[in-house]
Amino acid sequence: MIHIKTDKELERMRIAGRITALARKAAADAVRPGVTTGEIDRIVRQTIEEAGATPSFLGYGGFPGSACISINDEVIHGIPSMTRVVQEGDIVKVDVGALIGGHHGDCACTVPCGEVSDEAKRLIEVTRQSFFEGIKFAREGYRVSDISAAVQAYVEKNGFSVVRSYVGHGIGSALHESPEVPNFGRPGHGIRLQRGMTIAVEPMVNVGVYDVKVLPDGWTVKTKDGKLSAHYENTIAITDGEAEILTNIDGEVL
Repeated sequence: MIHIKTDKELERMRIAGRITALARKAAADAVRPGVTTGEIDRIVRQTIEEAGATPSFLGYGGFPGSACISINDEVIHGIPSMTRVVQEGDIVKVDVGALIGGHHGDCACTVPCGEVSDEAKRLIEVTRQSFFEGIKFAREGYRVSDISAAVQAYVEKNGFSVVRSYVGHGIGSALHESPEVPNFGRPGHGIRLQRGMTIAVEPMVNVGVYDVKVLPDGWTVKTKDGKLSAHYENTIAITDGEAEILTNIDGEVL
């Protein structure tokens, strides 16, 4: 069942979204050679809690961190650790969520650590832009698959592949709600978008094949061929015009 948000609920989600965006920025600013993923996670938790919110991910399904922090060929759901050290040339995916007022925000980005390869830079840029290509179709009257098809077309035009085993999702009083929002598919299919819907659009893009595998820790997802992956996400609201990005800081989107 898809929950259409009231104006009051949307305002709560704007608050949650801003806090989530602040945590994403704090994490991105912390990425440097020598920092541990556990320290980045600590910064995320502190940022969220100082704003009066709760980390959405902490304890979710048993997840032990406040942020998912994934490096290089890790796609998503990397478990933060005080012994995992970020190195020069790594690309670091940070996925964060915050709960306040009974509503969640959810966003992610991929951050280069120092100097990274040209391929890594291009992967990060294409992944981020694919989100914006997708939300051109996040408008009342379009369908979910119109977003999906636009993301896929842009990614594949640039020679990369989109992960198919994991998708975006509805979001609100629950971190994951209906509908699912894939990053691939044919346009003109699936749920029709309505004003007041809130969804998390999150392209996960690989340099090589789109196939992935889950590590024995039960969480960390890696590319099957060991090649780089990037992730970018924002929570958005469907309006009577362009989509509103809720995970922003004073209108600015990381």
